Amino acid sequence: MSGSPVAVMDAADVGRALTRIAHEVVERNKGIEHVVLVGIHTRGVPLAGRLAARLGEIEGRPVPAGALDVVMYRDDIGLRPPGATHVTHLPFDLGGKVVVLVDDVLYTGRTIRAALDALVDFGRPQAIQLAVLVDRGHRELPLRADYVGKNVPTAADEAVRVRLAETDGADGVFIHRGPSPPDRDQLPAARRGTRA
Repeated sequence: MSGSPVAVMDAADVGRALTRIAHEVVERNKGIEHVVLVGIHTRGVPLAGRLAARLGEIEGRPVPAGALDVVMYRDDIGLRPPGATHVTHLPFDLGGKVVVLVDDVLYTGRTIRAALDALVDFGRPQAIQLAVLVDRGHRELPLRADYVGKNVPTAADEAVRVRLAETDGADGVFIHRGPSPPDRDQLPAARRGTRA
């Protein structure tokens, strides 16, 4: 039985989480000299842009940000209709860089695995770190985020929806209980690929 979505983060929460992540990135990397941000389409891209802006404010210098499309790298190609493709835009050389990969929700880990495959086609970074606004659990691959805005324990039949001003008109994170259209990596296991 489905019900009304439950808000777990509002706009202020999202803002605070991104600011905290930005400070953690600076601390972990002892500055931002070699740091670049890469957002995963769709909502990871505006999140990467916001993180880049906060890092620039903290350190007083710009931080490059790019966008990555992973549709053709997913391991469920052929098992479902492919999602809409977007432009990958990486206006910097990845060699010797610390790439902070940015996404909205970390769930099974399959989208991140696809992103890692995609990134190595564009170069060999010094390191790849992962920043997510929400970690909802239920991993199917041995992956974890380096930076997490909020851990949100969920049931497998729930859906986490991130809404951002850039794509949806307002910021917020919601849990939808019961049947809900799946996000890109929230298909039932039987319909996902098994390759890792």
